[in-house]
Amino acid sequence: MFGVYIHVPFCASRCGYCDFNTYTPGELGTSASPESYMQALSRELDMAAAQVGQQAQTVFIGGGTPSMLGADGLGKVLEMVRGSFGLAPGAEITTECNPESTSLEFFDSLLGAGFNRISLGMQSASAGVLRVLERAHTPGRAFAAVREAKAAGFTHVNLDMIYGTPTETDQDVRDTLEQVLDTGVDHVSAYALIVEDGTRMARKVRSGQLPAPDEDAYADRFEMIDSALLDAGYDWYEVSNWAKPGGQCQHNLGYWRNHDWWGAGPGAHSHLDGHRFFNVKHPRTYADAVAAEKLPIKESEWLSEWERHEEKVMLGLRLKEGLPAADFSESELAVAQGFADRGLLEVGKTVALTSMGRLLADGMIADILLAGERD
Repeated sequence: MFGVYIHVPFCASRCGYCDFNTYTPGELGTSASPESYMQALSRELDMAAAQVGQQAQTVFIGGGTPSMLGADGLGKVLEMVRGSFGLAPGAEITTECNPESTSLEFFDSLLGAGFNRISLGMQSASAGVLRVLERAHTPGRAFAAVREAKAAGFTHVNLDMIYGTPTETDQDVRDTLEQVLDTGVDHVSAYALIVEDGTRMARKVRSGQLPAPDEDAYADRFEMIDSALLDAGYDWYEVSNWAKPGGQCQHNLGYWRNHDWWGAGPGAHSHLDGHRFFNVKHPRTYADAVAAEKLPIKESEWLSEWERHEEKVMLGLRLKEGLPAADFSESELAVAQGFADRGLLEVGKTVALTSMGRLLADGMIADILLAGERD
């Protein structure tokens, strides 16, 4: 599978927990604009397609806030991909959206342009939690946006949750889940909040304005979310992702299965047959590089055989399907068997997480790889 990721680096405002490569109008000033970004993106895609020579089986437009480009802008981005890489028959085509910048007409236009999957940043249905996260949308807007997307004809819609926000309560999570399930979306992503260095939230936690996230609360909330989704007919297919039958995100599966993709736009990362590289981050620097007829690559590396194995295990073991046992060394399998004896892994023809093992996935993966590194 080959995918194309498009990074849109614009946001109306910066959320307090966010450390993504995004820029508000005040941060950019006159140094760059959506127009200069679109011109550079078109040229990068043309240069990339000439180098790669593959059709896109998945397209994912993320950010930032892609919906700030409007339906017409997003349609133009998709047309750029269609005119450069080309789209394979039945390609999955997703865009992220901020609920506040969408409408029924917006979704109608996206469907007409060829999009077939929508991902909405909901985070929480609690006004208090959204205030702590410094999210701009109102609590009910994400659910209204789901109804609009479905009314326009979208059958594949994802809602993103964040759990473990300081001040969040169990009732906040229960109320959010109730409204998520009421929408009937076919995909839910739920991520534990990470307080990243350099963010406003990190500064508030350090100064005592906010309590630090609680690990026990993370575990309790994860189990609450998992139980509610499983009871409602969703199944987990990756540690933080649940879907109804046919609702799995094929683009993200490409990442976890270590397939190839080209990431276009400021700061976007790419992977081609063991070659990893990423673009310059600032939109102005990005546009200048492309204007000079150069791919805007900041750094690149060829992965060693061990690094390829490491990435395969780190990514693949997060999936419910796991990895073939033949992909592991004897030392790694011995460590995995120890976890299997505790009910955290299943070890047979494949090595896979159990439901109970998901909460400890990162630590187990680290221990398995440490054994392999010692071989």
